[in-house]
Amino acid sequence: MAAKVVDLRVKNPFSCASWMTQNLGKVKVFAVRCSVSVSLDTATVSGSGQRPWKMADARLVLEDGSIWRAKSFGAMGTQVGEVVFNTSLTGYQEILTDPSYAGQFVLMTNPHIGNTGVNLDDEESRQCFLAGLVIRNLSISTSNWRCRQNLGDYLAERNIMGIYDVDTRAITRRLREDGSLIGVLSTEYSKTDEELLQMSRTWDIVGVDLISSVSCNAPYEWPERTDPEWEFITNGRAEDNLHVVAYDFGIKHNILRRLASRGCKITVVPSTWPASETLKLNPDGVLFSNGPGDPSAVPYAVDTVKEIVGKVPVFGICMGHQLLGLALGGKTYKMKFGHHGGNHPVRNLRNGCVEISAQNHNYAVDPESLPEGVKVTHVNLNDGSCAGLAFPTLRVMSLQYHPEASPGPHDSDPAFSEFIELMKKEK
Repeated sequence: MAAKVVDLRVKNPFSCASWMTQNLGKVKVFAVRCSVSVSLDTATVSGSGQRPWKMADARLVLEDGSIWRAKSFGAMGTQVGEVVFNTSLTGYQEILTDPSYAGQFVLMTNPHIGNTGVNLDDEESRQCFLAGLVIRNLSISTSNWRCRQNLGDYLAERNIMGIYDVDTRAITRRLREDGSLIGVLSTEYSKTDEELLQMSRTWDIVGVDLISSVSCNAPYEWPERTDPEWEFITNGRAEDNLHVVAYDFGIKHNILRRLASRGCKITVVPSTWPASETLKLNPDGVLFSNGPGDPSAVPYAVDTVKEIVGKVPVFGICMGHQLLGLALGGKTYKMKFGHHGGNHPVRNLRNGCVEISAQNHNYAVDPESLPEGVKVTHVNLNDGSCAGLAFPTLRVMSLQYHPEASPGPHDSDPAFSEFIELMKKEK
């Protein structure tokens, strides 16, 4: 069958393709020529502004025995991981670079992915740590003035597997009913379905220390603030020069930016950094960051938290929240399918307000296990799980979700200001 060619001429200021601009006063006119060629014979697709890619067959084999046929993009090979679904409508690049997804296949419930390409300014860590990406439709072109690369090339360069043309709605329903499942992605047809099934049934993510694989190796200073173009604090930036030591359990860049934008000096330290060395830095506060996996698998981190709590104000986010729960004498448990998305409603029990939050975790703190003095401050309205803690006498605050968003809403950004005020009380 002959290739079908579509030739389009549009005025579009958001295209990733090359353009010519003409200044007319204060108005910029963009003349864009887009062309897309689809060949059904060779199974290749090409579009202006990106390299062609070739489609290859792939399989996702789940531990429950189900086999999902798909097309591959990104890297080739075979990879095992835990399959979770994310309900965010936008922000797939920030999700790809969130270290909390280490060891997991992220299934996007939004059916159309890749249409905005990727842009290095939106990275949330130094690399991609997830095991793979599962999507319904892969966009054959990009439309975004900030785009620098298409999604397929981006994943291939980082050796991350991706599959598309698979029924993500059916897989999501299976995960909701049965819970998170271990799966194997493969483009290698030398491996039988039975071999891949055995791989999925002999691998587990529970009890594995994933933090050590995503944390930095040495301390460093973080100076970068939120770009003024994207800043939304309306009352100006504070310049209190508070010193925060941030433990990197898989920290996202935007957590650091939100603190820096409030005038904090930030020292980022590895997950294994001794508490005694942290206290020698004489910080005004310590932040325990987000991170991947099972909090009970990192007892060294729990011990570090125990040594620091009560000596300086502390703020825990996501994994940091769970580690604080363990350090304070509570217990954690693995959720059925976790929370992954940018639209989770949370009630702040102190003021009654509801925040729409960005969340990414498979574990939670059991509020019934917490000792006297520890208060539950936030509750997830979808399932009633604990979403925030405070221990006022020890100057402890924590959130199970991501106040920095990226991607997601900004409802919870004031939590950083609350941490600032907690530290200022000690000055």
